[in-house]
Amino acid sequence: MSIYSYEEAFGDYDKTTTAMREAVQEWFSLYYGLGSADEDTCQKLAYTVVNKLVKTMFGEYAVTAQEPVVGQIVDRLNAHKKEAVQLALVGGECFIKPWVDEQGVAFTLIPRSNVLVFARNTAGEPVDIGMVEKTTRGKYYYTLLERRTVDENGFLTISYRLYRSLNSQTLGSLVSLHSLPEYALLAEDYRYEKPVGSVGMVRMKTPMLNCIDGSNDGVAVFAAATGLIRNIDRNEALMNGEFERGQSRIIVSKDMLGQEGLQDHLFVGLDEDPEQVGITIFAPELREQSFLERKQEYLRNMESIIGLRRGMLSDANMEKRTATEITSSHGDFHLTVIEFQDMWEQAVHKVVELCCKLAQLYGFTVPENLAVSVDWGNGVLYDEDKAWLEYKGMVDAGILKPEVALGWRFGMPANSEEDLAAIRQKYMPAQ
Repeated sequence: MSIYSYEEAFGDYDKTTTAMREAVQEWFSLYYGLGSADEDTCQKLAYTVVNKLVKTMFGEYAVTAQEPVVGQIVDRLNAHKKEAVQLALVGGECFIKPWVDEQGVAFTLIPRSNVLVFARNTAGEPVDIGMVEKTTRGKYYYTLLERRTVDENGFLTISYRLYRSLNSQTLGSLVSLHSLPEYALLAEDYRYEKPVGSVGMVRMKTPMLNCIDGSNDGVAVFAAATGLIRNIDRNEALMNGEFERGQSRIIVSKDMLGQEGLQDHLFVGLDEDPEQVGITIFAPELREQSFLERKQEYLRNMESIIGLRRGMLSDANMEKRTATEITSSHGDFHLTVIEFQDMWEQAVHKVVELCCKLAQLYGFTVPENLAVSVDWGNGVLYDEDKAWLEYKGMVDAGILKPEVALGWRFGMPANSEEDLAAIRQKYMPAQ
């Protein structure tokens, strides 16, 4: 018996609302530049927004860990940082799934479009999810369905089912996991003997409130600006048509078009009496400036809605602004970037904690110190030298311990007496 839908294969239905499902599809469509017939998506604005934010976020990024085991986890995760954030900014959230290969811990990124949510807890976190992985081999299409369910006591159960079809429109029929060598070692059902407390993945979610259906689902960074993006793409198509129609045309009788050397895009034939038609040149006036001004207004509105610096998408020279407006624009952009940096930094800490918890469940020894120090540099967001002067000023005023200031300066934790003692031993000579 052939299976046609994921929900039919999982035996459950996705609790994600129809509005959210359609929104996620639209966000990825905008990111990849898949527009309708009346749109020109050449600017790929969704991609541009995401790309600019990610570049700014990680321009001076550095992360360190004191323990080698934690350092290895962070190093492997670093290889996926930009892609993970991009997927979150496009789909509203991204799931980071740890697993083990020959070199240690490894990670797979699951976009929101590949996840079905069957249940959530009272905090809105998914506790029962389904995921989809597609593979083609020869004439067959394979679809691996993975379901992760965590019960009220924190015990995680993982189930795998493999389907095979002769076309990409259906899942086809259920086959053995041994049908593909990469799935041969998977167990159809596995339940951890000790509580995991989650679905065994880190969910990285954008910080904006959901503007689609008000649910706990994350939304794309450009979710509130999707209408503007569509308007800009339609405006671009209209402007292209204006230029196309604005080309000079020579109107002649239709029987003349058979002559050698006449080009169809230049000569237009009319099926009339040649003596009445004659030769007429048609050259309509272009309205380029109107379309450009309209597009610039759309782009400025996008910058305001998303929280980008004025001029990142629009032409900054086309609008007169006061010094206060310029400062406000820069401030909004800095706060926007900081929000997404916090999103990634929290994900890093959660990944380290999850990996070490899973390692303990498999009988491995993990260090007690899981501290990770993240440094975002002193580029567009703040001046590190100025901040250091402020820290020293607070130390001189007696309102901040010097150990805390030194810990910030050299990326050492300063949360406990043991941390402070380590800082004194390394950086504060005995008086």
